[in-house]
Amino acid sequence: MPFVKVQKNKAYYKRLQVKYRRRRDGKTDYYARRKMVAQAKDKYNTPKYRLVVRKTNSKVICQVVYSTIMGDRVLCQATSKELEKYGVNMGHTNYSACYATGLLIARRTLDIVGLADAITGVEECDAEEFHIEDEENERRPFKAILDVGLTRTISGSRVFGVLKGAVDGGLHVPHNVKKFPGYKEPEERGGDYEYDASAHLERIIGTHIVEYMEMLKEEDPDKFKMCFAKYIENDIDADGVEDMYKECHSKIREDPKFVKKENSGITNKREGSKVTTSKGTEYVRMAKLSKKQREQRVRQKFDKHLKKVMAAADDEDDE
Repeated sequence: MPFVKVQKNKAYYKRLQVKYRRRRDGKTDYYARRKMVAQAKDKYNTPKYRLVVRKTNSKVICQVVYSTIMGDRVLCQATSKELEKYGVNMGHTNYSACYATGLLIARRTLDIVGLADAITGVEECDAEEFHIEDEENERRPFKAILDVGLTRTISGSRVFGVLKGAVDGGLHVPHNVKKFPGYKEPEERGGDYEYDASAHLERIIGTHIVEYMEMLKEEDPDKFKMCFAKYIENDIDADGVEDMYKECHSKIREDPKFVKKENSGITNKREGSKVTTSKGTEYVRMAKLSKKQREQRVRQKFDKHLKKVMAAADDEDDE
């Protein structure tokens, strides 16, 4: 067979490229997503819910999402910034805040689907192993699969703090305690594992924060004032951290509903080229030009440049 040169056309390069854009960008693990989204055909288009947890530098975002042929749909959302409503004005990315956010989205989701009264979960946090599906309930619990995205699922990761909060709140999220703080592997293969719930509870109620505060206050007062400025501003000392989080948990159970803020952010009201913010300050913004005005502006620039070139040419001729 004679040698045939490969024609490197569009079809050739299309086969070589990665199929999904978000995979090329390193944003989505499609191997995991396919397994979480795939639903049995005999479920007759029943939604398959996922508890999506994402972390940023300033907050934790939790969503209960289900997939359709047209894309993902969000049933419920909660962020750690909402904990300000429940008395936690700082530390919105630590393990304790993650637990509280998981509890918030669990109670909010059950309230939306009408299961808040039938399923209560763990009334007072004790960090013990808990599975709502093992409890005797009149109605079937709401099931969701944990979706951590590209987060490394190491032991003690904060995404598992959200998981524990959601489970204690009454959601059925399949899991075990292997990734929780306080878990110890069995010494012998096939032996029983050890799970120290008290060690996990210390993370949930902020004992690790208290220990760091006390250590820093003694060894480096200047760094303490810088790192815990928000705590000092809100009059929260080392003795008040645990009470703050416990009170937050009780408030979330009392009222988990989302209330949209009025006039949240800056609302711009255009008055010609002036912009007035909701705070009453004013600044001047260039008014949007029409197509005809933009064409005239380009023509003016062209004429101005042409005159400059012609003047330069006349000067050279004179010389």
